[in-house]
Amino acid sequence: MIERRLFREEHEIFRNTVRRFIETEIVPFHAQWEHDGVVPRDVWLKAGEAGMLCCTVPEEYGGLGCDYLFDVVVFEELARAGTTGPGFLIHCDLVATYIRSFGTEEQKKKWLPKMVTGEAIGALGMTEPHAGSDLKAIRTRAVRDDDDYVISGQKVFISNGQSCDFVVLATKTDTNAGAKGITLFIVEADRPGFRRGRNLEKLGLKAQDTSELFFDEVRVPATNMLGGENEGFKLMMTKLAQERLAQAIRSASVIEAVLEWTVDYTAERKAFGQTIADFQNTQFKLADVKTAATIGRVFVDRCIEMFMEGKLDAVDAAMAKMWLSDEHGKAVDECLQLFGGWGYMWEYPIARAYADARIVRIAGGSIEVMKMIIGRSLFAGKRAARDA
Repeated sequence: MIERRLFREEHEIFRNTVRRFIETEIVPFHAQWEHDGVVPRDVWLKAGEAGMLCCTVPEEYGGLGCDYLFDVVVFEELARAGTTGPGFLIHCDLVATYIRSFGTEEQKKKWLPKMVTGEAIGALGMTEPHAGSDLKAIRTRAVRDDDDYVISGQKVFISNGQSCDFVVLATKTDTNAGAKGITLFIVEADRPGFRRGRNLEKLGLKAQDTSELFFDEVRVPATNMLGGENEGFKLMMTKLAQERLAQAIRSASVIEAVLEWTVDYTAERKAFGQTIADFQNTQFKLADVKTAATIGRVFVDRCIEMFMEGKLDAVDAAMAKMWLSDEHGKAVDECLQLFGGWGYMWEYPIARAYADARIVRIAGGSIEVMKMIIGRSLFAGKRAARDA
């Protein structure tokens, strides 16, 4: 195994704490949460008490003021354990980041301390039934009315949708301006006109509540605006690299985990007078997975470094997300095959990992969009020279 040089002693001490928390407070109950389709709120409070939520939030807003690697540790350990709920990644890496980066002082003081403790759960409301990766096509409207905005529309596939206390919501404030007409708002879940739809029944990520959300003339004060009017798309674009990096971090950890599970299983399981691991086919298949795990880990760690240096651009993040998503899916498929019939049983983590893996080629921007970003970058200089 190639040595990882990102983490210091304090990160590894924290990792041990996070791993123990997951083993005692999440893993024993995860099967029930998958059945229920939602995680109890007290788990969020316990995670907050353990210092696992929003680790990068500054101390002045109730956080630990740690570096990004502390959040990475949490994401990696959740993936390593094969758990998909609670939805800490959305809450910490996206919602808290939006508020910390673009919120007013009043918004930060109101929401960040409660997000750190788990008292307030955040969701990100962007996707709509007719607008996924193409965010500029959203139709949810926010119309100015004196000191308020009145919001009407619908969102779908919203992680933490059943649990959230508020949503960072993308709306159209200028319907004729395309991407330049999008504005973000913080919308509290207890406002009249806010309604949760059904908890969506998904192929995987079954412990992660995912909902439709409806907004029927929800009135919010202008002070709930996050950033400036019609600046939402620009703000969202600044955070896409971070979102895609988080997806790649999870995929890298899952590939390593399923490899470990499969090595353990095939070393014990016997067929035709020998272990499954003794067959050349098994060794060749796992050699491919091991190689992908190692390459992915090195690339992701370098992307984490660049992100922390402020140098991770959209193209590098897209490549990490695209490649790791593909290898993630290949790895769980190959490993499940080596479990035979038992790999198809839901009680085995490899079966759940297989179901959970399909979303990674869609979430955070589809693979096709990643290829567009990468492909266009190859010709950006040519176009600039041609247009000059």
